[in-house]
Amino acid sequence: MSSDPTFESAQRELEQIVQRLESGETGLDEAIALWERGEELYRFCRGKLDSAQGKIEQLASRGAEALARDADQKAVPAPPVRPSQPG
Repeated sequence: MSSDPTFESAQRELEQIVQRLESGETGLDEAIALWERGEELYRFCRGKLDSAQGKIEQLASRGAEALARDADQKAVPAPPVRPSQPG
């Protein structure tokens, strides 16, 4: 691809290609060209999804680590409070 489209625009174009191929109204040469473009768009979308999944897993891991740290800090018992002596 000469310039990277957004995931959404690539997905829309891929859906249009699928519709055209399923319609059966394209000639052989056009169908082959559409198929090749579809594969290109599929790889692009798959890469975007894989990247997003990796980022989400990284964020979830960071969130879990932060929760664990917070839980550890709360689990540390506070020193006992001694009643004040009447004076």
